[in-house]
Amino acid sequence: MKYEFDINKLCPATFSFQVVGGKWNLPLLAVLSEQDSIRYNELKRQLGGITATTLTNALKELIAYGIVHREAYMETPLRVEYSLTESGKELVPLIEAIVSWGGKHMPES
Repeated sequence: MKYEFDINKLCPATFSFQVVGGKWNLPLLAVLSEQDSIRYNELKRQLGGITATTLTNALKELIAYGIVHREAYMETPLRVEYSLTESGKELVPLIEAIVSWGGKHMPES
């Protein structure tokens, strides 16, 4: 397969990296890939070090891409859970491959 890149045009590879790129998108997707659904505070706890604003923005971005689903339950207090959509679940093998590759090639510290 030959790859052609035009800096002025969005290509499939560029789009894919926009979705999983960024400091928190890939770790967020990795955590979501390990469970059926997860609440906001548990997600924040598992990501350790992410600010509430950054997590909210990352979730909104992934929801807009159709990768993450947000389910709000009208309870008191309001309960919100996040999960991967079918499109997001298609990313799981890629996430696993990236994590595996990183584990093999990450420099020793």
